[in-house]
Amino acid sequence: WASVIRRHAEDRPNLENCPINLCKVPEWLDLISSMKGRNSRDQLLAVNNFSNRFRYVLDQDNYGRSDYWAIPREFLTLGGDCEDFAIIKYFSLRQLGIPADFLRVVVVQDANLRIPHAVLAVYMRDDVFILDNQIHEIISHQKIAHYVPVFSLNERNWWMHLP
Repeated sequence: WASVIRRHAEDRPNLENCPINLCKVPEWLDLISSMKGRNSRDQLLAVNNFSNRFRYVLDQDNYGRSDYWAIPREFLTLGGDCEDFAIIKYFSLRQLGIPADFLRVVVVQDANLRIPHAVLAVYMRDDVFILDNQIHEIISHQKIAHYVPVFSLNERNWWMHLP
């Protein structure tokens, strides 16, 4: 996670690492610009909808590794797997001014499928809202019974969740 934050901070998209015909960084920046100053709910919806339209691609297929956490430019060029969806949503909302303390990338165990999964949790209005690439609506964590949190993190902290 620390490497994702560092790589994103140092990233400078150009024609070599962000080819015009593939890279959606300009669309992403337009979205961020258009949503600045809007209410939080509209921002969450716009970010979730924008991000969820990208291709789900396994890390093995994109990077030749079983696990790789992509920075936004990489995701916006190649698509990604579940944690990459959570990461693009995290950085999008940070750019819109939502404090890191309100956001967590959460790695969960999907009890139905018996596999790990990652989502973005947004703490807001006495609830925790989940932005998930598998569920297109933004919903309260209370309405998702099949995800068991394992650990979560943001720029400042990480948490282990005990069953």
